[in-house]
Amino acid sequence: MSQGSSHAVSAAGLHRVVVIVDENSNPFELGCASEVFGLRRPEIGRELLYDFRLCSPEPRTVMRDGFFTLTGVAGLEAADSADTVIVPNRPDVDVPRRPAVLDALRRAHARGARLVGFCSGAFTLAEAGVLDGRRATAHWQWADAFRARFPAVRLEEDVLFVDDGDILTAAGSAAALDLGLYIVHRDHGAEIANAVSRRLVFAAHRDGGQRQFIERPVPDIPDESLAPVLAWAQERLHEPLTVSDLAERAAVSPATLHRRFRAQMGTTPLAWLTRERVSLACRLIERGEARFEVVARSSGLGTAANLRAVLRRETGLAPSAYRRRFGPGVAVPSASAVSSTRAAASIPAVPSPPTVPSASAAVPSTPAQG
Repeated sequence: MSQGSSHAVSAAGLHRVVVIVDENSNPFELGCASEVFGLRRPEIGRELLYDFRLCSPEPRTVMRDGFFTLTGVAGLEAADSADTVIVPNRPDVDVPRRPAVLDALRRAHARGARLVGFCSGAFTLAEAGVLDGRRATAHWQWADAFRARFPAVRLEEDVLFVDDGDILTAAGSAAALDLGLYIVHRDHGAEIANAVSRRLVFAAHRDGGQRQFIERPVPDIPDESLAPVLAWAQERLHEPLTVSDLAERAAVSPATLHRRFRAQMGTTPLAWLTRERVSLACRLIERGEARFEVVARSSGLGTAANLRAVLRRETGLAPSAYRRRFGPGVAVPSASAVSSTRAAASIPAVPSPPTVPSASAAVPSTPAQG
């Protein structure tokens, strides 16, 4: 736990946040909860924002992959007096949770406590039965498994977190910070939430959803008949290609091409072509092309306005926001250069962009909500 925790501090009258830690829990999300809810806040004139406690069903809890063993925390009964209970999150989503933990969550929910799940914590909440008929999110990597196991839950996989009143869930590890700051904002207002985010050196609000981070592997093509036309099209994304052009290149009718795409790619020719163009546009922005008209023209998306609309639809980010998130050499106030990476995003590989004439004027950036 971080220095300056509220664990040993008198916190009478404060909203009590209790984190349940179970075997194989993730240390990162535990750290996020400790940082957001457990620190003293002298910089804003508040000793504490919450009465923060950890508890566990066992005296000794082995954390994920045996990284360390947690001892000296309260027993599971501490959750019975919590106003907010943060549930265990573990990478082994197929392993059933302890009945004692699930019972503690059901009791907390029945008496009106707020429940919070970080990342795979949504599995714990769903297993406890408190998410049936409710909105929730989980990490995109486990979305299909979650939906198959818990069909009664309304899973929203294209968001960083979901607020469904007394139950809140975050999509992934870093999204635990997003949700934590959101809860502070909900409980204490924007000014205090912004102060906490500044101390964390983390944005109080991140634009976009999970789409920007989802891996999009190139699908296997069991029938090699499409491979030549796909390669041909990828080299000409900057040209005004149409589905008819693809069909002509493949020497089939547009209807036949459509059937083959559906069977082999699981999508339509137009949707595939759009996705490839978006991937190329993203790569150009990452390489430092700041003129959105050039990006749009080079990727075959036509105009900056169309680029803005299509990129936002496909990734959840406007071009300017995407550049801030993934562009090279973003300047920071310290005057040091921070080399931005694509983080967990994995846009499919695309061919090198074609050489195009430079635009006579730079296209102005649009707001993040644009």
